[in-house]
Amino acid sequence: MRQFFSGRFPLVTLILAMLLAGQVQAQAMQEPAPEGSTPVDPKDPYESWNRSVFTFNETIDRWVLKPVAQAYRTVTPTPVDRGVTNFFNNLQEVRNFINSLLQLKGESAVVAAGRFTYNTVFGLGGLFDVATAFDLPERPEDFGQTLGYWGAGSGPYLMLPFLGPSTPRHFGGLATDGFVFPSLWDAAESPEVYYARALQIVDKRADLIPAEGFISGDSYIFVRNAFLQRREYLINDGKVTEDPFASDDDEDLMLEGF
Repeated sequence: MRQFFSGRFPLVTLILAMLLAGQVQAQAMQEPAPEGSTPVDPKDPYESWNRSVFTFNETIDRWVLKPVAQAYRTVTPTPVDRGVTNFFNNLQEVRNFINSLLQLKGESAVVAAGRFTYNTVFGLGGLFDVATAFDLPERPEDFGQTLGYWGAGSGPYLMLPFLGPSTPRHFGGLATDGFVFPSLWDAAESPEVYYARALQIVDKRADLIPAEGFISGDSYIFVRNAFLQRREYLINDGKVTEDPFASDDDEDLMLEGF
């Protein structure tokens, strides 16, 4: 699929155009609504559509992905499960390194390079997270965070089929990280790459199962707020700021899996 996107500069232009369109739409939705109309949540102007997609995703998850993930947790020993998670996390250090450089975060770039080196060499290809033991905890960075660092707004909240919660900025970041920047996934051959991707998805879903116990109230609002708060937390590098997404009756939780 990457060959289809070999024209990388046109793709970047497309992503930036999509982000700009999202910003224009978000600003338009924030204009005063006509008298008597239903108020629109400025952070979730497409809530009706998003809830429909959320229901669709939940149905797919309930009948397909979650049962597979539960079976995976049942048959996979904890050390093996942790090793699989560590392996895929180690692959993300290339992304962390590139986006740290783009955000002028020299220390984070050094940490990402150090983590990849330690975990690859001493952690048996990334199966063991020895870098954390060496006081080099992961500093996740993606192109969505890079766009936020340089002032790009997030745009309206979006629930995407199969992909889950997102925003135009977040989705543009995913596309850029996946199809524009170099990745260790480039070295994988078909069909092995598809097996590895499937394992990564199942492993990620299995790791989220314990977090389901925290969900309460309206699950759609809970997931939305958790995602938006988590993204703000990452973009601000963990600095506590005024939370624009929380309200008195909304649940408040940042889930690592989003």
